Amino acid sequence: MTKTALIRPAWTPATIALMVIGFMVFWPLGLAMLAYIIWGDRLEGFKGDVNRATDGFFAGCRKASGRGFAQTGNVAFDDWREKELERLAEERRKLDEMRTEFDDYARELRRAKDQEEFDRFMAQRSRTTPAKRGKPGKGEASEA
Repeated sequence: MTKTALIRPAWTPATIALMVIGFMVFWPLGLAMLAYIIWGDRLEGFKGDVNRATDGFFAGCRKASGRGFAQTGNVAFDDWREKELERLAEERRKLDEMRTEFDDYARELRRAKDQEEFDRFMAQRSRTTPAKRGKPGKGEASEA
């Protein structure tokens, strides 16, 4: 999913506006938009899981009915087509595996970037807060 999309699962002005309009027009639309904003980033993984689960199911259905498609009457062509479809299915499995690996890699990069930003924040915070902790504030009494 690109980060430049206008309507992406994030708190952007466009998604907030669509959510407000959805609530004004018909409240379930606003609720659906709110759910998309909150849980939409999980949608890609969900679609991939559903596709992987149904690929095996439908492949089993094709095998149970003989061949996947209607016979043409030309045995050589039907055999060639079956081999090509199997080759394409294998290529698709490889591409799906590569995409999963890339998604894992990108997720790890985001995690590392977030960790770096958090560490920087904590380091900056630790430099500025010790001076404030040592002195009591205006409304606080020192313990002695």
